Formats: sequence, structure tokens, C-alpha cells
Amino acid sequence: MTIRICVAGATGWVGKELITAICAYEASEKFTLSAAVAPSATGQDIGQVLNLASPGVIVSQTVTDALASAPTDVLIDYTHPEVVFDNIKTAVENKVCAVVGTSGLTSEDYEKIDALARQHGVGVIASGNFSLSAIWMQRLALQAAKDFSHWEILDYAGSGKPDAPSGTARELAFRLKEINTPTWDVPLDQVQGPKATRGASVDNSQVHSLRIPGFILSTEIIFGHADERLTIRHDSGTRAQAYVAGTLMAAEKANTVKGLIRGLDRIL
Repeated sequence: MTIRICVAGATGWVGKELITAICAYEASEKFTLSAAVAPSATGQDIGQVLNLASPGVIVSQTVTDALASAPTDVLIDYTHPEVVFDNIKTAVENKVCAVVGTSGLTSEDYEKIDALARQHGVGVIASGNFSLSAIWMQRLALQAAKDFSHWEILDYAGSGKPDAPSGTARELAFRLKEINTPTWDVPLDQVQGPKATRGASVDNSQVHSLRIPGFILSTEIIFGHADERLTIRHDSGTRAQAYVAGTLMAAEKANTVKGLIRGLDRIL
């Protein structure tokens, strides 16, 4: 059965690569592009906007408009932290599954999404990062956390990234909380000097977010024992191709779950 996909953030860094891949799949009838959302290109054919063979899909202003324009099975969201929650809420309330690639949602936001998805009987798959190397970074970190009591997370991105920490770092902290709780030889409330220099506590892990030109996205976790350290790091490249396969895998699996699944590795 062909999976009908709406891409929100269709002209963005990841959205363009996703739509190119979906259009390539249409000949095999695995996926088809049902709708696209991009306020900057509203009313235009997405094929012409992206210089692709025209799929005949006219870009919508909002997710509400897009879902009303054509039957859709899955919404894939790569938009902006300010709108992603409402986009997913709209999809779920319309009984459309969702794949969340946008960062910026909090643990409390995800709890609300999970409850709403269960109420409407649909699946939502969210991941801080859909790339293979990020999945392995997280998987190895979860194993290491069983044997280490000290760790901190460093989150690097370009200076224009509005949310901090990144979804990759936020999800890593969330998953680590399920494994172990780090300790500090100097409790955070006893730090001498500006306490904010010790980072922010995210699901019990200390996270330090750097926003500097020259970075795309990197996430690093450092574990420590007496006289030794272990560093595990993921680095993104300059293109978004690394996210496409994992995102489409999630789109394929979304209708097999009910409620929220947080972490691509959980469905592999």
C-alpha cells in the first residue's frame, strides 16, 4: 500500500531532500507526496520550486490547509520550534500519523503529544536525529552509562539555531535518564562562581550548548572515571541526506504504533 506523505517545511534543509526522495519512490508506489507546507512558497507547485519533475502538489500555507487538500497518512514535520507542537496536534486530531524531526519540544510537550495520540488512536515517532551515526552515538552512550557515574553533554550548532539544546542532545539526556543518574563531586548548588557556567540540567544530565558559526550540528558526550575518559561524538555534514532514510523508515512504521515513540532506535 502506498503511504501518502505530507511534508511540513517542504523548502527547508531537510524538507527538500525528503521530497526529492519521496518523488523518486513514487514509481515503486512505496511513498507518494500528498501535500507540502511552506509559507514562503504557498500556491506554487512544489516540483517547480525545487526543480523536480512536477508532482502536481500545490504548496499549502498551513498544515490544516494541507491536510484538507488531499488524503494523507503521515505528516513529516521539519519546521520550527514555534510551530511544531501545533502542527503535530493538528495531524493527530485529524487521525494522521506523524514523524517529528523538528527540535525544540520539551519532555512535557512530548507527554502531551503521547496522550493526544493515544486518545485518537494514531502513532507519532519523534527523534532528535534520524541519521545513522546519531543513532549509534546514542546507543553506545546508553551502554556506557551503565558503567559510568560521571558524564556531561556538549551540543554544538551554528549561531543561527534558535533552540537550545538541540533535539539530539535533548533526546540523549532523556534516554540516559532511563539508564542511570550522573553524579557530581561538587554539587551544582555549591558551585563557586556563576552556576550557569556548569550548563543546564536536562533530564538530570548537564548540557552545554555552543552556538558558533561554522558548525552544522555536533553532539558529544564525555564519560569519566578515575584517570580515564570516554568520548562519543556525532557530527552532521553539510547536506541533509543523512536524515532521509531514517525519516522515511519512521514514516513507514508510524501506522504500526499507537501513541508516541521517542527515538528511532526503538523501531529498528
